[in-house]
Amino acid sequence: MPIFNQSIRRKIVGIALGLIILMVVTAILSMVMSSQVGTLLDELTNRYIPAYGDLARANIRSLERAVALRRLVMMKMQSPTDEEAYAARLREFEDADRKIEQEAESARKNINAIIDDPRTPSDNAALARIETRIETAVTELRRDQNEDHAKLLKQIDAQQMAEARSTLEHIDALRDQFNQKIDAIRGDMLKQVFASTSQVTRHQRQAIIISGIVTLLAAVVGFAFALLVSSGITRPVRLLLAGTREVEAGRFDKAIAVSTQDEIGELAAAFNRMIEQLRHNERIRETFGRYIDPKVVQGLIDRPEVAIDGQRRVMTIMFCDMSGFTSMSEGMTPRGLVKVMNHYFTVMSAPIRNNRGVIDKYIGDAIMSYWGPPFIEEDEQAVLAGCAAIDMAEQVPALQKQLPDLLGIRAMPALCDLRIGIATGEVLTGSIGSELMMSFTVMGDAVNLASRLEAVNKTYGTRILISQATADAIGSRLELREIDRLAVVGQSAPQPVFEVMGKTGALAAPQESLRQHYAEGLAAYRARRFDDARTAFNAALESVPGDGPARAMLARIAQFEASPPPADWDGAWRMDSK
Repeated sequence: MPIFNQSIRRKIVGIALGLIILMVVTAILSMVMSSQVGTLLDELTNRYIPAYGDLARANIRSLERAVALRRLVMMKMQSPTDEEAYAARLREFEDADRKIEQEAESARKNINAIIDDPRTPSDNAALARIETRIETAVTELRRDQNEDHAKLLKQIDAQQMAEARSTLEHIDALRDQFNQKIDAIRGDMLKQVFASTSQVTRHQRQAIIISGIVTLLAAVVGFAFALLVSSGITRPVRLLLAGTREVEAGRFDKAIAVSTQDEIGELAAAFNRMIEQLRHNERIRETFGRYIDPKVVQGLIDRPEVAIDGQRRVMTIMFCDMSGFTSMSEGMTPRGLVKVMNHYFTVMSAPIRNNRGVIDKYIGDAIMSYWGPPFIEEDEQAVLAGCAAIDMAEQVPALQKQLPDLLGIRAMPALCDLRIGIATGEVLTGSIGSELMMSFTVMGDAVNLASRLEAVNKTYGTRILISQATADAIGSRLELREIDRLAVVGQSAPQPVFEVMGKTGALAAPQESLRQHYAEGLAAYRARRFDDARTAFNAALESVPGDGPARAMLARIAQFEASPPPADWDGAWRMDSK
């Protein structure tokens, strides 16, 4: 089975086992080389050097023997002769003579041991010649001097001093010849010691070099083997990391090539299956994102308990309706109407999404959307809803021009416009519906109020009306004007309603004048000073001719002149009382 098809555990164990084997081989080789060097060192220290020392001591013993001989002669020449002292000197002489043979024999034994040892390389022929020369030198010395010693003692006993002196000189000459031979042998033996030392040094150097080469080779082979196996592990891991980063970035189109059959290969295959599932889920999410707002989809995925349990939250609700839709749709084919509505919803949905709103549903030609936690912070929702409404209103002129071109006609049968109602309050959020079908939506008085405010735009000729709670949350971050106090259907207590005129600092001088005159007229209207109110509202119309709220208030004043309000009138307008 190829190495890349093994499990990671087997790969790691294989690397460790291979390195251990290489280490063992290196250690064994080092031990063998060290053993060889040790054997050579042992031979050098226990045989070569002792043999050379034995030869050197043989020279010394020869000199000691000569000194002992002279002492013996001197003791023999004394008169009267001290026989006891003479016997002692004779023993010294014989002991020195015996030690020469012992040193020579020890040198020969060491040399023969070197020759007989097959484990070490040596010049056996040269060593054999040295051993023979030692034996010859000792034998000749023994043969020649034994005769001279006996002669010398007889001559001394016979008081033949001249002859004894001549014999002693001859003995000294033999001793010098022996020492010269031993010195020559020692020189040759020293060469063998040097040769053995060179062999030890050479073998030690070879052992170091070979051990270094084997260690380096083991390191290179082990590293190459580990690199080969680890690359088979790390390369898929890097591919997995790159794939994970692609998934983290939201890209699910990059699969990983499965090159191994180990655990990482299985992980890569599982990763590819996960990517395929994520890609499938993303297609589902994109598909359902056209039916359910993506923020809701993501929120339900992240916190499914919210959809199950439901929560009460303060949120801002918007209803947007297309005015003139009924008359406009009467002359259209179904295909043309669908095309117009799809384009209308596309244009009007973009500002809601751009301002982080959640589109709840499309109802006929109306759009219901909302802002609030957990999608945005609570203190931002009213401002974002107001900005979205302004952006939607700014799309109306372009939309009015686009619709005829979209249908391929010269002009629309009726001009379209927007009516937007926004309210802020506590609502219930959660999945509402039946066991067969459910929808994540919001419910509550704020939803009803936003719907009513959208419809009230028709009464006042406005585009964007908001509740007092929404106006309080917006504060001075948008340009607002109070329109009226209104009691909508379903609510008994009237509350002020406001018009969103534009973003902060975006009002022109006529609009500023309009807001000021309208506020003066509204104050006079609520104080029953209808003449002053009429004057102020007319001034407002002079600033911005055709202002819907000013015209509505003038019409209401005209009604009150014909039929005055009751004494307990609070200045509020009730939609269910015309």
